[in-house]
Amino acid sequence: MMFWIVTHLEIVIAALLVLVAGVVLLQQRRTPQSTVAWLLAMVAVPYFAVPLFLALGFRKRRARFRPIAFAPHGGGVPEKVAQSDQILQRLGLPPAATGNRFTLIETGEEAWRELIALVDSAEYSLEVEFYVLLNDDVGRAFVEALTRRAKQGVKVRLLLDRLGSLFPPRAALSALRQAGGEVLFFSPLLQLPRVGHVNLRNHRKLVITDGERVFSGGMNVGGEYMGPYPVPDRWIDLAFILEGPAVPACHDVFLSDWAVAGGEKLDVTAEPEPAGTAIVQTVSSGPDMATDPLHDVLVSAIHAAQRRVWVVTPYFLPTEMLSHALVLAARRGIDVRILLPQKSNQKLADFARGAYLREVAEAGARVMFFQKGMLHAKATFIDDFAYAGSANFDVRSMLLNFEFVLFLYDEGSVGTLEDWYLRQEPACREGLAQAGVARRVLEGVFRLGAPVL
Repeated sequence: MMFWIVTHLEIVIAALLVLVAGVVLLQQRRTPQSTVAWLLAMVAVPYFAVPLFLALGFRKRRARFRPIAFAPHGGGVPEKVAQSDQILQRLGLPPAATGNRFTLIETGEEAWRELIALVDSAEYSLEVEFYVLLNDDVGRAFVEALTRRAKQGVKVRLLLDRLGSLFPPRAALSALRQAGGEVLFFSPLLQLPRVGHVNLRNHRKLVITDGERVFSGGMNVGGEYMGPYPVPDRWIDLAFILEGPAVPACHDVFLSDWAVAGGEKLDVTAEPEPAGTAIVQTVSSGPDMATDPLHDVLVSAIHAAQRRVWVVTPYFLPTEMLSHALVLAARRGIDVRILLPQKSNQKLADFARGAYLREVAEAGARVMFFQKGMLHAKATFIDDFAYAGSANFDVRSMLLNFEFVLFLYDEGSVGTLEDWYLRQEPACREGLAQAGVARRVLEGVFRLGAPVL
């Protein structure tokens, strides 16, 4: 008798868990395929699927991740810059701003020099945010530079993603705290589902000095990204320095992330003076946005493209909407190019990308594989505008991670980024190798798991 009662209770509990999880699932913005897959898994294997959903299934946590409060800032462009600017504004992001200086950083050695110079130039505040801080010579030297400034009275705040920086230089971070610096970790791995989720990672890279200058892009801190001396196998990546009226919007992003991690409320910075002629727009995306601004504006812009769509990314695992937009653009005769490493640091992602790449290549896109090591840069060109930043061209960056990119609208800034791109093409091999039926089937299977790769 007791056995039947326990079995009955187990069935009731499982049914209730599936019901609650299903109700939550149906309220989320997902593709029908994703929703059906989750529902089938919950019905078929509830004891496995429901805990997995609680850990990995959430995209937006409005109770935990409040929308970023962007303060009104000047420097706006009086006339319409591009359709993307208007769409991004309607999705809750600041408008494009003129009067900025955009400086592209193309090598790890240059990035290290600029980053340390930025740290050394701070007069009263350094606000730093990275996904990865490695426990190597470069990572420790960077923390030591922050510690030195903290001892000199500069207010240092360092925010690291808990998963990305799983093994940071703990001794150096301890010394930074003892010197008066603050160190917080974003989204601890062990937390209640109502507080946060291990699947939602902060992939942003930001260093803000005195609220006036910003270092950002795709580079983390470690020897494989940057350093004082050349390294043969250092990754090819991009970063940039931003100065001018667009900087306060970057600071608003840091303020929000710092508060989510448990930091005290910080003051909004004063507006910097114009520093150049670049027209830029800061674009943040992630669980702290009610929509998916980067993803949605890209889908719209690719469909509207008249001349080109060039994508540079280490991992090519687009959403179905982005993949379809690229395929249609190629079929319309638009110059579609995908530039990515021959082999990335993620073997599963390399395998899963095959199905997507074959689809766009068969539609007429040019697929180019970089042959000189790991290409970690992220940039996209659509007609006359471009962007660079932290977001990969994959499902995770577009729909799950906290990301930050900079849209470029002026001819000079776009031309600088384009020159870098054109210098990479000679180091590429164009075209995909032939694949048999077995490989295509396996690629299709791996494609199903693309969102978690």
